[in-house]
Amino acid sequence: MLAFILRRLVQAIVVMLTVAFIAFMLFQYVGDPVTNLLGQDATPEQRERLRADLGLDQPFVVQFARFVGNAVQGEFGLSLRQGRKVSALIVERFPATIELAFAAAVLALAVGVPLGVYAALRRGSFGAQVAMAASLLGVSLPTFLIGILLILVFAVELKVLPSFGRGEVVAIGAWTTGLLTPAGWKHLILPAVTLAIFQLALIMRLVRAEMLEVLRTDYIKFARARGLPDRAVHFGHALKNTLVPVITITGLQLGSLIAFAIITETVFQWPGMGLLFIQAVQFADIPVMAAYLCLIALIFVVINLVVDLLYFAVDPRLRIETTAAAH
Repeated sequence: MLAFILRRLVQAIVVMLTVAFIAFMLFQYVGDPVTNLLGQDATPEQRERLRADLGLDQPFVVQFARFVGNAVQGEFGLSLRQGRKVSALIVERFPATIELAFAAAVLALAVGVPLGVYAALRRGSFGAQVAMAASLLGVSLPTFLIGILLILVFAVELKVLPSFGRGEVVAIGAWTTGLLTPAGWKHLILPAVTLAIFQLALIMRLVRAEMLEVLRTDYIKFARARGLPDRAVHFGHALKNTLVPVITITGLQLGSLIAFAIITETVFQWPGMGLLFIQAVQFADIPVMAAYLCLIALIFVVINLVVDLLYFAVDPRLRIETTAAAH
């Protein structure tokens, strides 16, 4: 187990260093930060002074080492657009994105797993066919189109839900949440549903496929031959083994929800990191772009490590293979 964890940690460090290098290259080749900060009318002396203050006159290796050191401490300099510390901007926007991503993940799991089980156990029925057709539609439709349609129906026509913003939030230390106010919940519904639909459809189709495969295995046939009731066979044996790959996919999809909430946040003007990144791209705000890239990579690496450990704990075959390889 310790060797497994150490191996994954080494891989995570390599991935983060690679992402940090890519983010650092943004500073080097996408615009001149000195020009962005001082403007076109600055004198050569002012440019050289600022370049020295920022450490841009140092060799490439020294600059990269300083960038990695600052990134480890969560420092990415000042936003070229807002003139504020990038770390402060990320801290402000991070709670909104996490809240949206977790709401979408819970919704996708709470609906996707039962629908997948139903579609597998009632294969061929009208309800299962409708569920599969709906899942195909959910996978196929672009996220921005789903968001626009939901706004048109529930905000414009029915006028029951707000179409933009986060609503009233409550500050708990440095963390802000809308889950403690009615307005926060109302503002969360449409973006969470929009972000969850693709993941819901994916989880449902995965659960159905895995469930059908498990139901054809010999140990399920043996359980039926022992006279176990269908409920025990389906939920005590089949579903338990179905959820092993679902854990992996769901964990990785949680990272995707956080990373790819950009479109949903833009459509609903949700004040999260995705909207901050889009604004940074529009204004070539390189420090914000680099910070976002590094943070998303870190989230993926952490989630991947947790999923690997859960998979290792849940599936005994991996422990047997690892022990056999060690001997």
